[in-house]
Amino acid sequence: MTQTSEQNGGVAPYEFNPVVLREYDIRGLVDKNLGEQDAYALGAAFGTYVIEHSQQTGTMHVCVGWDGRESSPRFAEKLIQGLCDVGLQVDKVGLGPTPMTYFALKDRGASAAVMITGSHNPSDYNGFKMALQNGPVYGEIIQEIARIAKDGAYHVPKSKGEVRELEIMPAYVDRLLRDLNAKSDDVKVAWDNGNGAAGQALRMLVDRLPGEHHVLYEEIDGDFPNHHPDPTVDKNLVDLQKLVLEKGCDVGIAFDGDGDRIGVVDEKGQVIRCDMLLAIYAREVIESRPSATIIGDIKCSQAMFDEIKRLGGRPVIWKTGHSLIKAKMAELKAPLAGELSGHIFFADKYYGFDDALYCAVRLLNEVMEADVPLSQVLSEVPQCVNTPEHRIEVDEEIKFSSVDVLKEKAMSSLSEGAQVLDIDGVRVQTENGWWLVRASNTQNALVFRAEAPTQGQLDAIVNEASDLMRQSGIKVSL
Repeated sequence: MTQTSEQNGGVAPYEFNPVVLREYDIRGLVDKNLGEQDAYALGAAFGTYVIEHSQQTGTMHVCVGWDGRESSPRFAEKLIQGLCDVGLQVDKVGLGPTPMTYFALKDRGASAAVMITGSHNPSDYNGFKMALQNGPVYGEIIQEIARIAKDGAYHVPKSKGEVRELEIMPAYVDRLLRDLNAKSDDVKVAWDNGNGAAGQALRMLVDRLPGEHHVLYEEIDGDFPNHHPDPTVDKNLVDLQKLVLEKGCDVGIAFDGDGDRIGVVDEKGQVIRCDMLLAIYAREVIESRPSATIIGDIKCSQAMFDEIKRLGGRPVIWKTGHSLIKAKMAELKAPLAGELSGHIFFADKYYGFDDALYCAVRLLNEVMEADVPLSQVLSEVPQCVNTPEHRIEVDEEIKFSSVDVLKEKAMSSLSEGAQVLDIDGVRVQTENGWWLVRASNTQNALVFRAEAPTQGQLDAIVNEASDLMRQSGIKVSL
């Protein structure tokens, strides 16, 4: 039963700043457009949504975890208050990585979970990632939660919910280790926690792994004093690369601020992009599941999709966004999926959510079982030249419409044999490579990426795309 604030004891309607209502989560600047009032209103509104849409009967409970940012504990307190005020029981997972909270959701059969985290964003950001037992929370669901708060249409319980502490980290680490198959004491691994929320769980993990381990920036510190907590940006991997070379490690593994994205360097200190990492994981998955569907987001290399096909899998290109990928995985029953941004999802033996620590365990299996160094594992995959992700700042109001204009320009100027894929922005595939422009769902920006077999071909593709963007009114200099 839902009632307005006049009927429900005074829980007031609340309107979120629309800027914080993102496609995949709620996120903003701490105490500027996202504060404790938002946390409380979200607890009451999301709790109401859970109660109205859950297929469970009896007392429902929600798992709540948080990262190491200064604002996260106080946001958690207000969020929990809101959840309890609409009648939900709350399991406090506490400080740790996002996937640990997701694990608690699955392991304890909870109705839903909320993780308070700013992910890989700077320390003055924070936010809320939400999940249901049967799938992710994103898109229209987030808008519906905002409408519940705005209307004050909160659930009115017979009694308020209670809070209990949930000590889940030991069980989480046990679960990570369950799928460690190879056990070589000769392996050497370098780790970079980046002062992120995975620090304590990572220490518990490495203390039980075989081999020799060296960990950077293990201490959880929401100010991120050593480097930005985003392992997909090369400059944030410099310390890890140095450690790998200094210690003679077989692999280096880095995490983002909340432990759901992975970054990897090989024994030479070379960065392995996450699409190529997905190609490595695909080998084991396809071997045990012939013809398996494996999903990559639209920013991934064509070489990765071709390798999956060569191995006997069924490659599928899909939209960027961890929630969108999870939903597509469930639809296609895909055992593996990934994004160039470092979100990799195992439904093979695992739960289908993005867990960088679990990905690390699966990678160690590959490293320890391979007959060659990591740098040679993908020696059969054709080497391509590609650009990094360029972010082109645009006004929020026109970022989607500018992509529509670009699509029309691209369609009208296609060369023979070229194709346009428009499931998420515009990806133009030619015989000499491809380029992509899509609107970011998290920033007022367009994202550009291109790939070709040679540098000369890549330069030509970039120039072609740049001309079309300028003709479409997009100010760009690539």
